[in-house]
Amino acid sequence: MSDLTIALPSAPQGLSPQREAELRRAAQDLEASFLAEMLRHSGLGAPREGFGGGIGEDQFASFMRTEQARALAESGGIGLAESLFNALAAREGGMS
Repeated sequence: MSDLTIALPSAPQGLSPQREAELRRAAQDLEASFLAEMLRHSGLGAPREGFGGGIGEDQFASFMRTEQARALAESGGIGLAESLFNALAAREGGMS
């Protein structure tokens, strides 16, 4: 049996820790927004036919989708945030 190791992303060269955190947060927020839209289009939180939660359920479904998408993004998401971060860091000259 072989050992499985997960490589954690290293801090990019040339970026301050504060700027790195800002870029990671921006990338994660964008991934969460993307995931929320995908969840909306998939029908998650759509009002039920017949006896549902009424207009309140429909109005608050977007909040639920947003929080679910944020939780997904914070737990690793689909890898979009890391790709976005790398692109942002490279644009600032922090990565080659």
